[in-house]
Amino acid sequence: MERIQVLVCAGTGCTIGNSGELIDAFEAEIKSLGLQDEVSVLRTGCLGLCGVGPNVSIYPDNIIYKSVKVEDVKEIVMEHFYKGRPVQHLMLNESDQDTNEIHDINHTNFYKKQKRIALHNCGVIDPENIQEYIAKDGYFALGKALTEMSPQEVVDVIKASGLRGRGGGGFPTGLKWQFALNEPGNEKYVICNADEGDPGAFMDRSILEGNPHSVIEAMEIAAYAIGANYGYIYIRAEYPIAVERLKHAISQAKELGLLGDHIFGTDFCFDLEIRLGAGAFVCGEETALIQSIEGERGMPHPKPPFPANKGVWGKPTIINNVETYANIAQIIMHGADWFKSIGTESSPGTKVFALGGKITNTGLVEVPMGTTLREVIYEIGGGCPNRKRFKAVQTGGPSGGCLTEQQLDTPIGFDELVKLGSMMGSGGMIVLDEDNCMVDVARFYMDFIVDESCGKCSPCRIGTKRMLELLQMICNGEGTLDTLDELEMLAHTIKDTALCGLGQSAPNPVLSTLSQFRDEYIAHVVDKKCPAGVCKALLSYEIDADKCRKCGLCAKQCPANAISGQLGKVPYFIDQDKCIKCGNCMSACHFNVITRK
Repeated sequence: MERIQVLVCAGTGCTIGNSGELIDAFEAEIKSLGLQDEVSVLRTGCLGLCGVGPNVSIYPDNIIYKSVKVEDVKEIVMEHFYKGRPVQHLMLNESDQDTNEIHDINHTNFYKKQKRIALHNCGVIDPENIQEYIAKDGYFALGKALTEMSPQEVVDVIKASGLRGRGGGGFPTGLKWQFALNEPGNEKYVICNADEGDPGAFMDRSILEGNPHSVIEAMEIAAYAIGANYGYIYIRAEYPIAVERLKHAISQAKELGLLGDHIFGTDFCFDLEIRLGAGAFVCGEETALIQSIEGERGMPHPKPPFPANKGVWGKPTIINNVETYANIAQIIMHGADWFKSIGTESSPGTKVFALGGKITNTGLVEVPMGTTLREVIYEIGGGCPNRKRFKAVQTGGPSGGCLTEQQLDTPIGFDELVKLGSMMGSGGMIVLDEDNCMVDVARFYMDFIVDESCGKCSPCRIGTKRMLELLQMICNGEGTLDTLDELEMLAHTIKDTALCGLGQSAPNPVLSTLSQFRDEYIAHVVDKKCPAGVCKALLSYEIDADKCRKCGLCAKQCPANAISGQLGKVPYFIDQDKCIKCGNCMSACHFNVITRK
């Protein structure tokens, strides 16, 4: 009988959901029934469907249990492992496929159109056991590169694959490596940018938590390709689980001689260290990141020179983000043609998205490039919950833009999204529904940008703050049509004059919402109304005196004492001067006689 493996998600989301207690409970229950020789319990990384975590997958049955609680463990162990009867009411789906290629045959299409390359092994192996990574062909690509390929041949394969940087810019990875290889000198560096700062983005964190060795192996391949012997993983301190698993992975790799001196018996030597970032969004920009590694304040500088020519410590340096590195070993193992066969001609391979916001299935999604936004949002994400109408999707985080229903059939690709006024970014994908105010969304992202601006250049330091002030005026009902003109002019000026890519892309959310949802801006400045009912200054709550039941429930729930009337005798009335627009009265009314206008 094949041994049963219980794979418990131990990513950040599921850890918060007490997956650690689940592991203890499974081990205790299995031991109590004497099943420890037949069933083993393993912690794994993120399986993707975060909205119904903690997830527990059962191998070889390929069954996933969703939203598992400690009190469910006894039933699963008794019914499934002891009696051989899966617990139907806890199941997400089941599959006759390998867990790395999960397919839906039940009630969710979440995995059906996904293809895991960057997320390879996440949710499948124990990230703290290097032997499991090796058993899944881990470090085979490094061995192949060191013993069968020259540095130029490695670079040529990456160039031929068409892999483009997954951090947002989409620059050809192989070309970046070629620049560094061509630079003279024996002292060069490789850096992994794990400073994932976009709101709602957690792709890189999940890869490092679920498959840290894939990044370490890729960095070694990159170092061999350009002639480097040292590297840095720059990761924000807010990712404690990822940091600990990276430390553990580095230690294990050194113990086995897979990191350090004379790797695989060759002359190649490589070591790396972890550098913790303090959470500054600007340190996601490569020149600011280099400044931070060197112990300086993280602030960008003009390019050229580019890091491939003059990077950390003034030496040639290549910087790639986590997801980019997660593709490298797979490309070396399977070849450039294999990778190019996936995705589109201009954007080969897959892309990982953190799907969030007003969406039924939240979590990590990895799809081939060329998949449409509609497929991701409706077929994988399940559409907006509660039958709400889809309004827009924000891609690329604070540097991206909003796309509408009419643009959902756009194939996902670097160039395609840019043409529509948005961008791929690192992979955040926030879905908005009819209850979202697009002016407020733009204000939210601009508030984030102002808070995270390094302040080095005037357009970003002063211009974005002025844009935020204008957006706040509009949300408060103080704006005019001239305010919109000023906002648009200022956005274009910042885009043209800011020092770094983050500043240049900062106005994108404003420009895209002005373009796609100008009617909402007009409603705010002309009609002094917020169509979505979000901007409090433009709201009013009114009680229909003819229908009022005189029950007084609304008055009891009003924190501002803005509602007056007489129980059973006089209809209740809202004093608009005192009303703080909290909406408690509307929620308290059982008779739907209070309206929001």
